[in-house]
Amino acid sequence: MKKRQLGKTGLEVSEIAFGGVEIGLPYGIGIETAEDMLSQADAIHLLHAAQEKGINFFDTARLYGESETIMGKAFFGRRNDIVLATKCVHFRDKDGNLPSEKQLERVIESSLKMSLQLLKTSYVDVFMLHQADIEILNNPVIAAVFAGLKEKGIIRATGASTYTIEETELAIKTGNWDVIQLPFNLMDQRHGAYFESANQQGVGIVIRSVLLKGLLSDRGSNLHPALADVAGHIRSYHELIGDQFPDLPTLATQFALSFEGVSSVLVGIDKLEYLYKALATANGQYMSQTALDNVRNLAYPDPAFLNLPHWDRMGWLK
Repeated sequence: MKKRQLGKTGLEVSEIAFGGVEIGLPYGIGIETAEDMLSQADAIHLLHAAQEKGINFFDTARLYGESETIMGKAFFGRRNDIVLATKCVHFRDKDGNLPSEKQLERVIESSLKMSLQLLKTSYVDVFMLHQADIEILNNPVIAAVFAGLKEKGIIRATGASTYTIEETELAIKTGNWDVIQLPFNLMDQRHGAYFESANQQGVGIVIRSVLLKGLLSDRGSNLHPALADVAGHIRSYHELIGDQFPDLPTLATQFALSFEGVSSVLVGIDKLEYLYKALATANGQYMSQTALDNVRNLAYPDPAFLNLPHWDRMGWLK
């Protein structure tokens, strides 16, 4: 497993990052209840296997159910060998309002304190905003609190998890965030427009949704009729399958890793077979510039339609 610099943080991270949401709560296509998930013991075994196979970057969040608790137990005594990223709780109340300035500071510090306790550590390598919308990114109090935590050494780097391209652009421009976690995949490549500017400013880019919640894998077959165009577009990628890219997940992951500005690709892993598949995709082979340009032209023509939460509400992912 090769490692890359995480922007200007001084941290070196594995090309594949272990996404911790699946071990913490029911998540993903076909995962409905806790009974569909790994037991805590099996999840710890999976985390150990990932680390022993070369993955050193593990991503979790305060809102990922039992994920922090499980990682804390798994990495107690191994802390110096891994890079831990976690995310703050959401700030907005049920009406969508942000707390007062004093409350914001308490919320951030309280969230981090609980994360440290559950992760059984005295510091977090990357502490991130979980939903970094425009108002939150423009809030000077939030940025100042994160910067203060970094100055104290409680966190080593600040980060923001973005969803829209406007959020990603702003997060880079502010200069407040060392790491940005963003969605990017074969189908939806919009955030790729900001890889170069992030790289120029020393901002580490961590990609999530590289498999589009499993649709760019064997889980992406037999989709709801409302997603017929999406299914057809996914099938078109199979024409690229061959010796270098034996399957769709390999193609999708190596596409993301072929960008110089990308530090790591976050992969949700809840089975040993998925771990081994992720390890096999990060084999040090990258696309040539010609192949990369070709695949960049194969993005889905209406990326705004790729709204999985909406699909879920409509019952299209059952």
